[in-house]
Amino acid sequence: MMALVLRELRLAASAGNALLPVIFFLLVATLFPFAVGPDAPLLARTGGGALWMAALLAALLPVERLIEPDRASGVLDQLAVRGMSEEAVAAAKLAGHWLSFGPALMIAAVPGAMLSKLPQDALLRLELGLLAGTPGLAALSLMTAGFTIGLRKSGALAGLLMLPLAVPLLIFGAGMEAPGAFQLLASVSLLLVALCPFVVGATIRSART
Repeated sequence: MMALVLRELRLAASAGNALLPVIFFLLVATLFPFAVGPDAPLLARTGGGALWMAALLAALLPVERLIEPDRASGVLDQLAVRGMSEEAVAAAKLAGHWLSFGPALMIAAVPGAMLSKLPQDALLRLELGLLAGTPGLAALSLMTAGFTIGLRKSGALAGLLMLPLAVPLLIFGAGMEAPGAFQLLASVSLLLVALCPFVVGATIRSART
């Protein structure tokens, strides 16, 4: 299992792929103040939601490489022959995917919050929300990759599938100041993480038949 997680991290780091979500996140954080204008109170009210949307899109960027290349090259079949269940493979991919972008986004959120003029307490809520919510985003990305196995140029379809499903995470993540929002965010994220290995495992088996 650990070898599979490390393999996912190596694949994410190859050709600079691991930097793409962070660069995208920082670009959104940089451009958002130009679009909104110099109104500091408005930036503080809307900046957290904009950063959450950037985190969602950053998690979606690598969706085409999460499962399909391994299926096309026969890696998934080789793992099955060696007795590795599809659910275990999915769990390893989930862990590797989150480790490749989740902690980096939490670090990038600090300069992003400064650009959006978020106060310190809002930055703390944003970091806690990303800690709880990015595993759910990773799970959604992996499940979306599973649903689009075998489809060419599936990036646009993946976005259409994932964005509506991510609405609860965005609502609770952007509204962290509301009572109980963190608990609801963590609950939704945990549910997605728990379901992900079984959903992705089923899609891998379905693609094999």
